[in-house]
Amino acid sequence: MKKIESASLIDLNTFGIEAKAKLLIHYKTEEELMQLIESDIMVNNKVLHIGGGSNLLFLNDYDGTILHSEIKFINIVSENDSTVAVQVGAGVVWDDFVAYAVENGWGGIENLSLIPGEVGASAIQNIGAYGVEVCDVIKEVHAINLKTRVKEIFNIHDCKYAYRESVFKLELNGQFAITSVIFELQKNPAFKLNYQHLESQVLQNGALTLSNIRNTIIAIRESKLPDPKLVGNAGSFFMNPVVSRIQFENIQSNYPEIPHYYVSTELEKIPAAWLIDQCGWKGKTVGNAGVHHNQALVLVNKGGATGAEIAHLATLIQKSVFEKFGIQLTPEVNFI
Repeated sequence: MKKIESASLIDLNTFGIEAKAKLLIHYKTEEELMQLIESDIMVNNKVLHIGGGSNLLFLNDYDGTILHSEIKFINIVSENDSTVAVQVGAGVVWDDFVAYAVENGWGGIENLSLIPGEVGASAIQNIGAYGVEVCDVIKEVHAINLKTRVKEIFNIHDCKYAYRESVFKLELNGQFAITSVIFELQKNPAFKLNYQHLESQVLQNGALTLSNIRNTIIAIRESKLPDPKLVGNAGSFFMNPVVSRIQFENIQSNYPEIPHYYVSTELEKIPAAWLIDQCGWKGKTVGNAGVHHNQALVLVNKGGATGAEIAHLATLIQKSVFEKFGIQLTPEVNFI
């Protein structure tokens, strides 16, 4: 266990925002977490549990205790001829797990390659990309109640997953620390490649294999999205809005080229990036914050930006999209 007072958080948020925490604690085991829960640190201080900080925007210094899991393991818990159940520590870097699965020939998460963050946070956020969400492969989430100190296991139904949502973001927000996640992966995977012509791009690079799919997705993401190590960002800043079919058709009548994805007979999903681009924001800068020149859905720290500057830019974008299309964009990023 490592405790740091007045700790810089610049390396624990991918926006690269310079903020400080009153106390930062890295713990390595469930036992260390239980010790913390039973200590005065948890009783007398405001507490925030974070992962890799890939979905956080610090607006100010954090006047409390920040906990960060360094529980790192990958264990097979069961397998048969077709599937393998793998338990992964919450502190494992998400893309390291994806690479490990692909190397072992286990399918189901290859489409989620290069998404930043850690395994515990992936189960909270229900990360997704290229037609796949992590809830598609989650079997169980293991967590500890931060008040009662009771270990609990959440099955897939308990987690109440929806688009970028889970019970851990809603009614149980801040009440549990995820310690590990059990994923059920496929030994003979059926690939999901019908999103944005992904299959044709994979085939341009070779055969339909797990490694080729992963490498293709990594190449696509690297061509569109800035590396957080070089340019501060949190990936997709806004959720793709789902609107009524009536509203969609009204917009489509004025913008026949609008991209869209079928949700149901009554609902349609519109890419937030397209809406933002139509409002002229791609590549624009406001103060030290900006919109990435290749991907309008990504807000970036141009150097020395504060969380307030990023939030201000987000508000300006929301206002212009609402005025033009009548759609209220919702951030994926959590404001702290």
